[in-house]
Amino acid sequence: MTGAGDFFLRDVAEGAVLVEYAGPSDEDANRRAVSRARSLAERWPAGLLAAVPGARTLLVEFDPRRLSRGRLARVLRSDAGAADTSTGRALRIPVFYGADPAIGPDLPELAREAGLSAEEFSRRHSGADYRVAFLGFAPGFAYLRGLPGELHAARLSTPRTRVPAGSVGIGGSLTGIYPGETPGGWRLIGRAPVRLFEASRDPPALLLPGDTVRFEPITREDFESRRAILETSRKTMSSPGSGSPLFRVIAPGALTSVQGVPRRGWEIYGVPPGGAMDLQSLAFGNALLGNPVRAAALEMTLVGPELEVLAEAAILLTAAALEASLNGRPVAAGQPLRVRAGDHLSIGPLRGAARGYLCVAGGLARPDRPGPPQRLASGDTVFADSRRRAGLPARAAGPDPLVSGRERTIRVLPGPQRERFEPEGIATFLNGVYRVSSSSDRRGIRLEGPPVENRGASDIPPEGTTLGGIQVPKDGKPIILGPDRPVTGGYARIATVIAADFRLVAQAPPGAPLRFVQVTLAEALAASSPSPESRIPRAGSRITRHGRGLERRRG
Repeated sequence: MTGAGDFFLRDVAEGAVLVEYAGPSDEDANRRAVSRARSLAERWPAGLLAAVPGARTLLVEFDPRRLSRGRLARVLRSDAGAADTSTGRALRIPVFYGADPAIGPDLPELAREAGLSAEEFSRRHSGADYRVAFLGFAPGFAYLRGLPGELHAARLSTPRTRVPAGSVGIGGSLTGIYPGETPGGWRLIGRAPVRLFEASRDPPALLLPGDTVRFEPITREDFESRRAILETSRKTMSSPGSGSPLFRVIAPGALTSVQGVPRRGWEIYGVPPGGAMDLQSLAFGNALLGNPVRAAALEMTLVGPELEVLAEAAILLTAAALEASLNGRPVAAGQPLRVRAGDHLSIGPLRGAARGYLCVAGGLARPDRPGPPQRLASGDTVFADSRRRAGLPARAAGPDPLVSGRERTIRVLPGPQRERFEPEGIATFLNGVYRVSSSSDRRGIRLEGPPVENRGASDIPPEGTTLGGIQVPKDGKPIILGPDRPVTGGYARIATVIAADFRLVAQAPPGAPLRFVQVTLAEALAASSPSPESRIPRAGSRITRHGRGLERRRG
């Protein structure tokens, strides 16, 4: 960790540093982080990928082949150290407070713990002035400062698997509103009938850093009359305007979605960069079809989809091994195929790896504006990208080469909260064998194995997360963060998987054993190769300001 004026820089990954403000109050540290994020967005040096404010920190992600850590430090030092004193919009959010299990199931218990009635607890919550500190966890999820001290409450030790959209929650000293149905560990006290995130809106998030918020109590009747706004209809993966229909989904498989390279510039709204779990496999298939590196494809997990072909196309499957057929005839991975309208493509279990890709000459269409990750469902339509020319397959090369072997050794860098773990806990992590849990997904690869001890509470002030970050929640079971991870997270991170080895994690099926070995930053950089993301042209850049939110978009 190195000092630089009013902050310290801590290495998190080959292409990520954490700007830490050790001295100021929480409020001042957050204002400084937001101010620096805005300053970077206005200047945006070549090679910068993201600047994500947290409770007390700023996570800066960059391409180390285009922007050196030393130059980045100089850019950060050149910014004024003063906090941003500008003000945002003043917003009022309607909330129905209630002890109903579907509204505020934790309200009675929290009121008792605070020595208050439920009505007085609600009155104090709605009577405070709040400021949006940053967004994260989920698209549109705003962390609000200003919660009265007597209302502070610890998160649940075991998060709920389902929190309804619009739920108002308390997590430690913060309060917030869940934009959509999602798992969550905050204590719930009410529901707000507002749409906090809508990809087609500009800006897509209702609440932005620097905005001030007041909660306005409403009756159950008022809530029920506005409740329909929380019922978000599921949309197809791409609109017809973004391409031409190519596949109709008969059965979606275990988890299938349209994925390309990560898309940056939306982290300030709480939208993760996403992208393929295994960018190398995607690039392999695209290269064989003569596609540009950023062309999107279908990502298949464990079991592939069953599809009706709607138009002629050239396709190719990448996977270590799989069971697939076209009109009942077996097909192999790595072999270009020509499909026509009316054909039936069925992709069964993948063998030897967790993920494969169905690439199409010309690529698939993706929504113009990123939003919450979506998986394919029966009846969905998948669209070809009509902006790109679809030619004949270039060549066949056989299955995508994957590293074989039963046990996978994963190289890691020390995590940003390494000092919070007991030496015995670190030894357990580096010497133990962990197995991939069947509950893993694109948000995180969950591991089963010996629990990792920490020195105290596992919670930290929320801060920006990186691909491959390994967080350890209260139960001591590590989670490796994936491309659909929360933009900010509140669990201590013991290590980060190096970029060159994330593919091994992404391709590890449930039950696969993993062992971790620590390396230096220099060793991690030496092992890396240019990623598909680093080769994306940065042309068409522009900066737009929305209220007090600042976004940099790249065309």
